[in-house]
Order: sequence, then structure tokens, then C-alpha cells
Amino acid sequence: MTEAIRQLLDNLWAALGGDPNRTGSVRVRGAGSLPSTFAVTELATASIGVAALAAAEIAHDGRPASVAVDRALASHWCGMSIHPEGWDIASPWDDLAGDYPTADGWIRLHTNAPHHRVAALAALDCDADRAVVARTVTSWAATALETAVVDGGGAAAAMRSVDEWRSHPQGRAVAAEPLVAWGDTSRVGSEPARPRSPERFLAGVRVLDLTRVLAGPVATRFLAGLGATVLRIDPPGWDEPAVVPDVTLGKRCARLDLTVAADVEQFVALLASTDILIHGYRPGALDHLGFDPATLHDLRPGLIDVSLDAYGWSGPWAGRRGFDSLVQMSTGIADAGRRAAGADRPTPLPVQALDHATGYLMAAAALRGLARRRHEQTGVTGRVSLARTALALIDAGPAATSSDPLDPPTYASAVESTPWGPARRLAPPFAIDGVHIGWDLPATNLGSSPAHWW
Repeated sequence: MTEAIRQLLDNLWAALGGDPNRTGSVRVRGAGSLPSTFAVTELATASIGVAALAAAEIAHDGRPASVAVDRALASHWCGMSIHPEGWDIASPWDDLAGDYPTADGWIRLHTNAPHHRVAALAALDCDADRAVVARTVTSWAATALETAVVDGGGAAAAMRSVDEWRSHPQGRAVAAEPLVAWGDTSRVGSEPARPRSPERFLAGVRVLDLTRVLAGPVATRFLAGLGATVLRIDPPGWDEPAVVPDVTLGKRCARLDLTVAADVEQFVALLASTDILIHGYRPGALDHLGFDPATLHDLRPGLIDVSLDAYGWSGPWAGRRGFDSLVQMSTGIADAGRRAAGADRPTPLPVQALDHATGYLMAAAALRGLARRRHEQTGVTGRVSLARTALALIDAGPAATSSDPLDPPTYASAVESTPWGPARRLAPPFAIDGVHIGWDLPATNLGSSPAHWW
């Protein structure tokens, strides 16, 4: 194990409140690194490592257990885990999304969601043509356009340097936040007994997934691989065709409209028997739908409530819309990559590592919360953010100098039958003594199941 992986593993595990002596049971195998000025492979390996370590503690009732992480597979899982056979996955980007030079720097417009596209075009007051957008953007100052798009309900980020982010009010706010913010919610009686074995120790644990691209779905996919029952809820009409085949593995997917009384009633019924709630709504969004934290925990005493946002939970940007690619621009990652490469444009990470690492951190938090509920009969909240994960990556320092390519990906032997066609799935990137890691359901379309437990 490299020193960078060891340091990240120790830091992430400490943020989760884990026993520092336990990280010594994690072994790292495989070779190579993703090409980046940042320690991306190290972050991927460490984040999967702490999630697996949290799983091992529950599976073996707190007794030591060996955990192994494959650094090459950990890196590959941060890309695309599914390999279609005879069909193609949609492009992940809208035709207007991307980086544009401004009058004084660079900005990234995130237009994948229709309403974000509308907001960007409204701020620019131009036609929906990439060449026209590019010409129009050059007349704007980067931060002025960022503000105009965000104020209009869109998503955009001006490129800042690491030093500019550290001195920015939001950068200072994020730096003062813990990597995982913990809170107690409610005392509960004894947890209902569930038949379980180390092999599939999450069997019977119900996970309600209220997340979209990409960190939250990564978290719930990890839990499904350990046997949890995962039900994803999306609003009517929402789709993510470029990532759904990758992240719905092991889940059932339903739709509810939380502005409709009958659907709210169904959601309340689901929540009443939920063990773990994973959600990625911006701060205040669930509150406005009538599900503030107090209400959630009144409806389900003992709930394990894990949530994320993009830019942190305090400061002037708390609640700002954001995605991995935007956070990389804001926090200086894209600029540092540009400088290191000697490039003339933003240079992002080779994969959406902030999303994936934050997702595994969320899964670890959910497992740590579940362990605490089983021992202390209390509900737990955990909050994370992409921006705080970005800071952990920046603070980890530059990647070790290496030109070694990753080991080639290895795939599970079974063919996965999906609604789009057959596919192969990457082999699991981790192993735990005595635990079977595998997904009982293939990837599926959003809204393909009814909104009830099974």
C-alpha cells in the first residue's frame, strides 16, 4: 500500500469515527494509476476501502476481518462499470454542456437537465447553438456569468485556482466543515431481529434512494452489492440515460410525485419501514415538500439518514446547484490540472472521482450508522459534500510520479441481462472475508417498478 493511500484511508476512516487500529486490516492489490496531477487512484482505492471496512465491521459483529481492495478495479469503477454487448450507452453530455472561454477566464456550463439548459440560454439571451453560445460567452466576465446562470436556476462554475478557492468565502466555509458531519436523531427500541449471516449481512435492510447523478446512486449501488434491498424513487419524467445502466445495478426503480397527495401518502408508508435513507436534495428542498429532518425522524424513529450536497452545508453557497465537473472548476482542481499539463484550457480529473469517492463515503457512513443503531438503539444523520471531498483530494497532494498504466479491467463471468441488451459488469473492486459481494438484480429503467417494498 502506498503512503498516499494509507494517509487517505486513515483520514477517511477517522472522519467516519472508526477505530484507527482497524485500517491495518485493509490490503491493497493491483497496479497502475489513472493519469492525473492529483491522487485520483489513491482516493478511489481509499474510499472503497473505508466502505468495505465499515461493511466488514457489521458482517463480523465488530471482530477483525480482512479487507482487500484492487486499486486498478477501484479506478475502473470510477469510470463505467458496465460493458454493453451489441448496444451503446447514450452520451453523458448535452450538446451545450462544457467549458467556454470568457472575457477574463473560463466557465463551465452544465446543461444536461432541461431546466438548467433553459436557465443558461436565458442568462446568455442567445440561440441554442454551441457556436453562438461560445461567441456570446466571450463577452462576459466569468464570475458575472456564473452568478447570472445560478441566479436564474441553472448550474455553472467559473474556473478558480486552488488559492482563490481557499480564500473564497465558500472555500473557507467548506474547509471548516468536517468530511462527515454526524448527528443523533432519536432513540428507538430494540432493532427487529433479522436473519443474517456474514455472507449477505445486509439482507432485509431497506434502503430508500432519493438520489440522482452520481454520488448517491454509487452509494446505494454499493449497499445493494452487499444484499440490501434498494428502492430508488424519481419524479415523473426524470431520466439519466447515460448513467442509468451503470448505477441502477441491484435496485428497483419507481416514481413518485411528492406534490401529489396520494404519492406523498405512499412515500410516508415506504419511509415508515425504511432503515437507511440516502438523499441528494439541496438543503431545504425536502423541507419545502414537508419532509424536514424532524418530520423524517418522527415518521421513522431510528432512521439512518445520509445526505449530500455539492458545495457544503454552510457559507454563502450552501444549497447551490452543483455537480462533480462544476466543483472541480470552483475548487481549483481543473485549473491545477491545466497548469500541470501546460494546457490552455481547464483540465479536469480523468474520471468523476469526487462523485464516486463521495458515494463510497456515503455508503460507509450509512453502514457506520447502521452499526451504531444496532448497538446503541439510536438514529443517526450523516452529511457530506462534493466540495469537502475535493478539499480532501487537494490536501492529499500531487499524485506519485508514475507512468504505469492500470491493470486491464476484469469482468464478472456472468452476462447481465438488462432492458437495453446483454452486458458485462466489472468484477467487484473489493473483497471481505466471509462476505459474498454481488448484485441480485440487473440494471433497469427508471420507473420500471411500483413504489413499494418487496
